Amino acid sequence: MNTVKVLGLGASDIDQLPLGVYRELMNSKSTIYARTLKHPVIQELQREGIHIQSFDEVYEGHDQFGDVYREIVERLVKLSKNEELVYLVPGHPMLAEKTVQLLIEEREEGRLNLQIKGGQSFLDATFTALEIDPIEGFQFLDATDLNRSQLQYMNHIVLCQVYDPVIASEVKLTLLEDLPPEHPVTIVTAAGSENERVQKTTLEELDRNVQVDNLTSVYVAPVEPADLNHQFFRLREVIRILRSPEGCPWDRKQTHESLRKYMIEEAYEFIDAVNRMDDENMIEELGDVLLQVMLHSQIGEDEGYFTIDDVIVTVTEKMIRRHPHVFGEIEAADAEEVLSNWDAIKQQEKGEAPASILDSVPESFPALLQAEELQKKAAKVGFDWDSVEPVIEKVEEEWQEFQEARESGSQEEMEKEFGDWLFAIANLARHYKLNSENALQRTNRKFRTRLLSMEKEAEHKGRQLKDYDLNSLEELWVQAKVKNKGAE
Repeated sequence: MNTVKVLGLGASDIDQLPLGVYRELMNSKSTIYARTLKHPVIQELQREGIHIQSFDEVYEGHDQFGDVYREIVERLVKLSKNEELVYLVPGHPMLAEKTVQLLIEEREEGRLNLQIKGGQSFLDATFTALEIDPIEGFQFLDATDLNRSQLQYMNHIVLCQVYDPVIASEVKLTLLEDLPPEHPVTIVTAAGSENERVQKTTLEELDRNVQVDNLTSVYVAPVEPADLNHQFFRLREVIRILRSPEGCPWDRKQTHESLRKYMIEEAYEFIDAVNRMDDENMIEELGDVLLQVMLHSQIGEDEGYFTIDDVIVTVTEKMIRRHPHVFGEIEAADAEEVLSNWDAIKQQEKGEAPASILDSVPESFPALLQAEELQKKAAKVGFDWDSVEPVIEKVEEEWQEFQEARESGSQEEMEKEFGDWLFAIANLARHYKLNSENALQRTNRKFRTRLLSMEKEAEHKGRQLKDYDLNSLEELWVQAKVKNKGAE
């Protein structure tokens, strides 16, 4: 098994090539290959009589760089079976050089011997050109494989391999998801060489009238936290400050118990926005719901019981576990099968069976919703009618019992029997696959729309509804019903 010796050529011209690497190349008897001949040092070495073969033609045969790099490594492994090779790469072999990482994998599999000797990294020259200290926090990312989730804007960010306008445009679009168009960026080309260029521009101009090549990087300076209010860490920081001794007296005094009503109120306000199809208000109300989640989580952290990280990891892992048809090998043909799998996995997670089949139905649910959920649980164990006719009979029976209670004059009995009738009504809706809560909300909205229309009609005539008798109000109601028929 022969050896592949990897040598780094430095960032740009021959002045950045280490003397030891230069001497090794001048004295080498091995066949020398380069990933690409498009490097200033290669041209100078060729002028000094060193014969270098390249893999430039491999780039022409593939659309993806990953495929190019794999083929280059396959060729090197095959060639190394017959002779020792020298393989030249730009910069330092251990910096942004995927072929070297693949060669290391081949060595670990026992398919070749490997030696690595560094050339100067272009990062050193880039730090000098930009006059920055990476110890303040630094990210180095490949512009050809950039993902927004990787970016930490409070660090210095250098994006390498911005070698053409297409990549520059993709970088621009990714950064615009977090930064404004006028945000400053710096383009650095051929850092450390006599051809070094440092150009400051704005993000919106990154792919316009800017010269880039295979030695170009883009630099983004650290961003102030106040300019990142859309990111999660910033919200967490604000809530932590509000709950701190230097924060807000109201926020500091809140407990899980004192905040309960706000969670319910904010959830209902979001539902109102959904019903109105009001996107702007949905954004605001979802923010208010998230605020409640963050406040409860910060209280948990302040008391030493849990943090928002625990909340996030719990729901993330739950979603992965309960969607094996997405994250695992199980298949689900339709939504019903998904729900069936969900319930089975949920039961498996809980371990021992609950004391009651009703334990999972919160008593704090709205009454109609709770009635429907209780009935669903009972139906799952067979306690349900097979057809809707007995349910209708039950509704009529409960209504009759309410009438009897009304005739008795007992307020308590009336309330009890009226509750039984509502429960039967909810059961009837469930058998027709209707949601009682949604149905009543729809009627509430209809009533609200008609009554508002009546108020406007009365106001148009210089009157108020209380100025009308019942018959006149009935006339206004009919007018409102006709007027709003298409909108209800």
